[in-house]
Amino acid sequence: MQLNLESALDRWIEAGLISPETGAQIRAWEAEHSPVQRSRWQVLAALAAGVIMLTAGVLLFVAAHWDNLSPSARFGLVLLMVGIFHVAGAVLAERFPALSTALHGVGTIALGAGIFLAGQIFNLAEHWPGGVMLWALGAVIGYATLRDWLQAALAAILVPAWLVSEWANATEWYISDDRAIAVGVLLLAFAYLTIPRKDKSDHTSRALTLIGAIVLIPAAGWLAEEAHRNHAAYWRHTEGTPKSLSVLAWALALVLPMALALFARRKGAWVNVVALLLTLLLAFSRANGQSLAFYAWNEFSGYVICALGSCGLMAWGIMERRTSGINLGLIGFGITVITFYFSTVMDKLGRSVALMGLGVVFLVVAWGFEKTRRKLMARMMQPAGGTQ
Repeated sequence: MQLNLESALDRWIEAGLISPETGAQIRAWEAEHSPVQRSRWQVLAALAAGVIMLTAGVLLFVAAHWDNLSPSARFGLVLLMVGIFHVAGAVLAERFPALSTALHGVGTIALGAGIFLAGQIFNLAEHWPGGVMLWALGAVIGYATLRDWLQAALAAILVPAWLVSEWANATEWYISDDRAIAVGVLLLAFAYLTIPRKDKSDHTSRALTLIGAIVLIPAAGWLAEEAHRNHAAYWRHTEGTPKSLSVLAWALALVLPMALALFARRKGAWVNVVALLLTLLLAFSRANGQSLAFYAWNEFSGYVICALGSCGLMAWGIMERRTSGINLGLIGFGITVITFYFSTVMDKLGRSVALMGLGVVFLVVAWGFEKTRRKLMARMMQPAGGTQ
């Protein structure tokens, strides 16, 4: 159990378990021998707010004075904007590591603005995904040099963003099938979510887990929508993307997330293989046919697959003692139930009955969510060899 030392000592002294002198000795020993102090959440929140406001202020300042500057002054301002934050971060690396990490992060964020501004200054050939690629490369170099969690998070966001932007640019003049991109984003989000943590000080894995948790459910919804849209009749009468481009997109969408999972989880990557199978089943959950079986499959398969995926997330959370898996699984299951009600049940009822039914659905989902969460959390906290 994680205990706040100060409050725990006060309770123990009040209960007579230890003497005040012993409590003072414990405090003195901990102050002298404890490892590097972790930043309190208030400090981290202030740093996050400072990073956001500082970045926004720099961009607004540049935008306000951009038209009044000569090309050479513009380029000098771009270089200064990118370099000054990294220099300041390097200076403060020993004195205030958390602020140093934040300043390096601002420098990498400013790099993206600098790349596109430099392209505008010199009227470079327009291929905007190339700018995203250079930005992602800067984040990768930043992580390789600094090994801090913020650079890793930026690289984890920008590298997939570059690949998605290349796809968007390449298929600009086609009515494309985006299922490959949706599959890649969903699998990559799950790979981030399941990154193992070495210890509680491993901020890089925590950042990747947070990114995966934020992206996972919207990515699943996007894939379900793409699967439905791809099955619509008009897709069969429009020109699609070239086969070579589609094959490349599917290869990257399947290989890159699985390679990351194998590298990070080794034997535990079988969980990601199961997620891959469910993802492909969702991507191709529509079938052509006129029979009742085909109609039932097309109508309900997406909901069933999403529900199975949510249950799989909860099972993974219990197996690896990860509360994020339990919470995300319950949220995904609740969203699936509510979406099913909206799209299949609600339009078949009268307005008043539909609203009352919707209220009942929300109440039941909320009650079931909390009750199931408590049971799953209690089961997760059982010893490995305990009674299941």
